[in-house]
Amino acid sequence: MTRASEPSRRTLLTAAVAAATAAGTAVPAAAAAPAEKASPSLVDYRAWTSYPDWRSGSGQGVRAVAGSRPGLVIATPAGRTDYADPHTGKSATWEYATWTSPAHRLAVPSTEAIASWNAHTPTGTWLQVELKGTYSDGTDTPWYVMGRWASGDQDIRRTSVDGQSDGRSAIRTDTFAVADPASGLRLVSYRLRLTLYRAPGTRITPTVWRLGAMGSDIPDRFTVPASTPGITAELIVPRYSQEIHKGQYPEYDNGGEAWCSPTSSQMIIEYWGRRLMPEQLSWVDPSYADPQVCHAARFTYDHQYRGCGNWPFNAAYAATFEDLRGVVTRLSSLTDLETLIAAGIPAMTSQSFLKDELTGAGYGTSGHLMTVIGFTADGDVIANDPAAPSDEAVRRVYRRREFENIWLRTKRYNASGKVASGTGGVCYLYFPARPTARQRKALAAVGVR
Repeated sequence: MTRASEPSRRTLLTAAVAAATAAGTAVPAAAAAPAEKASPSLVDYRAWTSYPDWRSGSGQGVRAVAGSRPGLVIATPAGRTDYADPHTGKSATWEYATWTSPAHRLAVPSTEAIASWNAHTPTGTWLQVELKGTYSDGTDTPWYVMGRWASGDQDIRRTSVDGQSDGRSAIRTDTFAVADPASGLRLVSYRLRLTLYRAPGTRITPTVWRLGAMGSDIPDRFTVPASTPGITAELIVPRYSQEIHKGQYPEYDNGGEAWCSPTSSQMIIEYWGRRLMPEQLSWVDPSYADPQVCHAARFTYDHQYRGCGNWPFNAAYAATFEDLRGVVTRLSSLTDLETLIAAGIPAMTSQSFLKDELTGAGYGTSGHLMTVIGFTADGDVIANDPAAPSDEAVRRVYRRREFENIWLRTKRYNASGKVASGTGGVCYLYFPARPTARQRKALAAVGVR
């Protein structure tokens, strides 16, 4: 959770079930899936994941790999370049190769866009993702860096890049945002460029399995339409508190009280049966409970943002676990979440609210992630809220109308009475690389393929 006294960078944005096959899933047999619908009309998510997808782009020094999980790797590097890491002060030479997607025309001319990716970066490798768009007036954005990333932290420090703007749009940590949505200017298409790096003279390579972006044009709104309850169901998801880690490893965003995103990520990773090995956790103080949460914080940490809440970095972390995928998107209502829950897929939602706007939370926040795991018979939201004081207290039930509004709105009043931004339905989705037919159908219903 971003502490209520410290504004998150989100405030800088302008617009602002039948039994599942996954281990640990519990869904009442009487639960009925809600009516499925077309992809949300305000959101366009597109990803490149298949062998034909990778072949459709233009590359220098890369090769598409077929198989059960198609990907992109370095073949013969296109050249060498020097990179001066701003967070270590060290410079190094790297071989690189690039791939550029075809232009994707957005079904929704957008005010915001968020890229996300799934990759394996062995020691001695890393990657960079960039976005270049076309505005509704026919002009282009610059190439914007959306992230420099490695799963580890021994080669480079994973980082967002501040100070990117052409005066009409800017990058706010992990989000492309049109500077003045009221002007009518929109992003109508984009390309993504992927640069893969490796130590010179080696044969190691990153492998990228998924590269995509979500564009959206969520209207400015303090309140959102209410949805009608559709199912009664609850998934059995591990419960972890961020608060029991308060003060631990303060170099990663002041310790656990700001670890809502990695804590929520770890809950869902373990829901899907993935576990960290003892050797991976050997760096953690053995006296600390739930060392995997400390690990998730370290390996989602954005050294520029100085926090663990970079949305794409969390999705990329989840995808480092065997056969998991992670995406960042937006959903349009709690009905979308019900569709996912009915198929056995929990979701992480991002919201900000005052203490009196979410009954039973007991706190206010300028930005917080929690895990939605089900719905009560009255349609209220069952959430694993990592802001709880203990693991046992993580499971909460929040009033449907309150939760839906604080999650989906784009404007709100902060603790000072000033207008601030809301996340407009941002959601992380983690799911198996080979989902069941029911899970594929649920993901397609919310626009993820």
